[in-house]
Amino acid sequence: MFDFVQLGKKLVPSGSDWVQVFMDASIGYDENMKIALAADHAGFEEKEKVKKTLDDIGVQYTDMGTDSCESVDYPDFARKVGEAVAAGEYDQGLLICGSGTGMAIAANKIPGIRAAVAWNEDIARLARQHNNANVLALPARFTTADESAGIVKAWFDADFEGGRHATRVNKILKIEQEDLSGK
Repeated sequence: MFDFVQLGKKLVPSGSDWVQVFMDASIGYDENMKIALAADHAGFEEKEKVKKTLDDIGVQYTDMGTDSCESVDYPDFARKVGEAVAAGEYDQGLLICGSGTGMAIAANKIPGIRAAVAWNEDIARLARQHNNANVLALPARFTTADESAGIVKAWFDADFEGGRHATRVNKILKIEQEDLSGK
């Protein structure tokens, strides 16, 4: 089991270096936060609207594609964002596809990623507070532009609560560590 320590506004696990890399995500909104953003063809138009929300709240982002509504394969974009977040190049990721599910499944294959699909503000907030999720997946076909804006704002306003939730996130990390080490 890993213990969490307070580091400024961040709760990070003590111990193993790989855990530090994977869990060292910004907690709540930070003006220096950088996020990786991507969508597939079904999420392209919503991504363009979400960029305005990110600009409005002052979150820095890098758009990693796609650049049109032309059909693409969502796992390619989920991987690009997931690997960048897991490597520590970005604090968090934001993915958009038709249902959010495909992006989340693909991103969650990357060690260190905890992607959550959020279709309302409460789900987004709880994913951060209870699961310390570091990638948000939005369902473009099931949310309006206003709903997506609210979801994004709720996500970035939320803080990981630690406590009993840290114990549970540690268990997820333990499973991941065992999988990586072949146990």
